[in-house]
Amino acid sequence: MNDMSRRGPSLERQSKPFVDEPVRPRAVRSGPFGVLDIGSTKIACLIGRAESDGRLRALGFGWQKGRGVKSGGIVDLEEAERAIRAAVGQAEDMADTRLKSVVVNLSCGQPESRLFNVQWPVDGRAVTAEDVKRVVREARMRAASGGRETIHSLPLSFSTDETPGVIDPRGLFCETLTAQLHVVDAGNTALRTLAACLSRCELDISALVSAPMASGLATLVGDERELGATVIDMGGGTTTMAVFAEGQLLHTAQLPVGGMHVTNDIARMLSTSVAHAERLKALYGNVQGSPDDERELLPVPQVGEDEHHIAKIPRSLLISVIRPRVEEIFEMVKDRLETSGLGRAGGNRVVLTGGASQLGGVRELAAQMLERHVRLGKPNAMTGLPDSATAPNFATLAGLLHFATGDGQTMHDIDFETERTTGWLGRFVNILKDRL
Repeated sequence: MNDMSRRGPSLERQSKPFVDEPVRPRAVRSGPFGVLDIGSTKIACLIGRAESDGRLRALGFGWQKGRGVKSGGIVDLEEAERAIRAAVGQAEDMADTRLKSVVVNLSCGQPESRLFNVQWPVDGRAVTAEDVKRVVREARMRAASGGRETIHSLPLSFSTDETPGVIDPRGLFCETLTAQLHVVDAGNTALRTLAACLSRCELDISALVSAPMASGLATLVGDERELGATVIDMGGGTTTMAVFAEGQLLHTAQLPVGGMHVTNDIARMLSTSVAHAERLKALYGNVQGSPDDERELLPVPQVGEDEHHIAKIPRSLLISVIRPRVEEIFEMVKDRLETSGLGRAGGNRVVLTGGASQLGGVRELAAQMLERHVRLGKPNAMTGLPDSATAPNFATLAGLLHFATGDGQTMHDIDFETERTTGWLGRFVNILKDRL
């Protein structure tokens, strides 16, 4: 174990606690827990725990530039393994602990979200925990399709006979128990690749969590979850969205376009390198024009030209390249909300997060195109987190720790995950551990 003095200042001295957001009362698991956000542009690890008052505390943090990952899925095992090992190692050294398992974001396998209504005969007796498990099992069976694995089966609400709006039906007498469940699944092969990669890193998957769900847990305040809000996480390779209402996650979706597509558009249209296109986007990028844009000239090194051969382009040209792609993203979001039938359930509020949400003018454009109130969301309600990890692009990572400590989970004393973890995924991980 490395000496703490060689790892630099502690997290406490690098960070400032967030004290503005009141802690939501919930069942809390103390931890510590390790969580891992595997994305196209970055791979980040966080080790943290829940304090006695319910607040979250970061103990260790590490991140690396994303390698071996494209559009949320692993495309190069060796590159991804190196990046994951480095990020996890940084967090472990800072927390002075070693991880055996991690909670991981689900971005691979083209995740899909569906709602199911399930009825279960109780025949006049009191509802038991086993009845609730059977309802969840029935929803998973209905959702099962070839080549896909159920990740979440989230009970949203129950009805006992003609009485709706029941949160926990255990102990209530009824003839028929009816439940509405939200099921999220993903492709088997992508999940197996993910499990294989983490096994190479000597890590088990303790839970998979839908990436937009995690972003919502980290950025939404209690009233937004209750009254309805849509979270849009604008990542590097994908844009994900989640609809929350009445304290529950109602819908998720993943779109195959993100901030890297904006960068590639700039590189292609201005004949410059991807690295310089990213720099132009970060320093001068915007989706809203101004009268001075035509006069402001930006230096653009040309691909294949001598380093002294630098073109000059007006900032208005850069904006004209960026805006259509961002408009496309919000058009796709609007279409998904309409086709899901949950546009109204999500209320009149949108929370933007993710790295691409920091682009100038995005908030205003989203409000204009989606016709809703829009705010930017950052990770909240956590102490000990470095300032560098409090930006919107770390919302998913913070949300994973929220989930690990019990946030976003219903009926905590019922283990709904036992069947899934003892299924093909658990067996597959065990086989890999035996062979590698």
